[in-house]
Amino acid sequence: MVITAKMVAELRERTGAGMMACKKALTEADGKLDKAIEILREKGLAAAAKKAGRIAAEGLVETYISEDGKTGSIVEVNCETDFVATNKDFVALTKNIAKQAAMTNADNIDDLLNEKYIADNSITVKGAVTALIAKLGENMSFRRFKKFTTENGILCDYIHGDGRIAVLVQLEGANNDAAQEAAKEIALQVAATNPLFINSNEVDEETLNKEREIYRQQALNEGKPEKIIDKIVEGKINKYYKEVCLIEQPWIKDQDKSVKKFMAEKSKEANGELKVARFSRFEKGEGIEKKKEDFAAEVRSQMK
Repeated sequence: MVITAKMVAELRERTGAGMMACKKALTEADGKLDKAIEILREKGLAAAAKKAGRIAAEGLVETYISEDGKTGSIVEVNCETDFVATNKDFVALTKNIAKQAAMTNADNIDDLLNEKYIADNSITVKGAVTALIAKLGENMSFRRFKKFTTENGILCDYIHGDGRIAVLVQLEGANNDAAQEAAKEIALQVAATNPLFINSNEVDEETLNKEREIYRQQALNEGKPEKIIDKIVEGKINKYYKEVCLIEQPWIKDQDKSVKKFMAEKSKEANGELKVARFSRFEKGEGIEKKKEDFAAEVRSQMK
C-alpha cells in the first residue's frame, strides 16, 4: 500500500512522533492508522523505559474546580527541565490530569493512571504520559493528587509563581461574596506560610511531645532553672502553634490580627460562621532529591 504524506501527517498529529517514525509505522501496519498508533505506542513505551531512571523534579502543580464549584483537585506532574515544563503539550497534559483528578473515583495514583484519559479515550492516563515522554524526550511523572468535594461549601484555588505552588482550600458555612473573599484570602495565606494544620486541636500528641522534648533540652542547655522549664516549654509550644496552625497564624495582610480573628470578621459579613474544612498545598518538586550534574565526569564517561 502506498503511504501518502497526508497519512503520515495525520499519524504525526495524533501521536506527536517524528515523520520518519510515522512513515515506518504506517508501512509496518499496512497503512492502518490504529495499528500504526499501536506500534508507535509500543516504541514509545520502550523509549520511556530508557528515560525512567532520570530524575524528574521540575514540572507543574495545577488545580481544577468544576463549574458547579462542588468538586476540585490539586495535582503535581513532574518533568526533568523547566524548558519542558513550559511546553504547551506538557501544560495541556497537566491541566487535563487536574480535571481528571477532580472527576475520578480513584483514591490512589495507580488507579487513576490506569483510567481512560479524559482527552483521548483510546489511551489511559499512563499512556498519555508515556506518549509525551516519547515525544519530548524527557522522563515525566504524575506524582500526586488530592480531590475535594463539598455540597454547600466553597472551593477556592490559587496558583503562585507560574506553577511552582498550588493551593486548594475548602470553606464551609455561608456561600456569598464575603465567604468567597475569605476563601481567597485563606488560599493566599496557605501559599505564603505553608501551615501544617488547621488549628491546634489537629496537632497530634506525638508531634507535640517531640517539640516539648526539643524545647526542654534547649532550656537545659541554656542553664535555665528546672522550676521554670515547664513554663518556658509551654510558651514555646504556643509560639509553635502560631507558626504551624493556620487559624493561629498572624494574617499576612495585617500581622496584628490572627487568621482566627480575620475569619470571625468575615463570618459577620457573610451572616454565617465560616470554617476552614481543609486545605492542601503542593510545591513543585518538594521532597525530591535533585541530582547534581557533573558535566566533566559525563564527558569523560562518554569519551571512554
